[in-house]
Amino acid sequence: MIDRVADALAGAADELLLVANDPAAQEWLPHVRMAGDVRTGCGSLGGIHAAIVRAGQPVLVVAWDMPFVPAGLLRALREAGTRADAVLPESGSRRGLEPLCAYYSTACVPAIERRLDAGDMRVVSFFEDVRVERLPALQVRRFGDPEILFMNVNTPDDLALAERHATDGVDRRPEA
Repeated sequence: MIDRVADALAGAADELLLVANDPAAQEWLPHVRMAGDVRTGCGSLGGIHAAIVRAGQPVLVVAWDMPFVPAGLLRALREAGTRADAVLPESGSRRGLEPLCAYYSTACVPAIERRLDAGDMRVVSFFEDVRVERLPALQVRRFGDPEILFMNVNTPDDLALAERHATDGVDRRPEA
């Protein structure tokens, strides 16, 4: 699963960085630079913070358990990043956005740090402090069904469904 995410990112990013705190993580993608959280115990927001700080430049962030995010969508997020500090695709999620499949510039770091210092670890907590652009749902749909694109594999049932999607040809998603 993580190989699929790495392949999509390789098609859209200049270099890869794996942010993980598990000592075994270096074995997951041995050819990729690995770094841990800058601030531990801060959840997904801490992971986004670590990615930006450790990279020292704007980043594309994708949760490792989102196996169907295509490189074309990531390139669209990166391109929109020339106009905003954070770019997130619209989806049918409870937030209406996908903060763990997004572009974040270094301008987000101080805003994230202020929220972490205040104990607010919500992944969307800092959005009101930076320029956020949404990649419209209509544009996201050019790359596939958002329910599949942003699917998280968290349970054995999710894994079985993801394997069916991969077998059914979801792998051949558009890059445009």
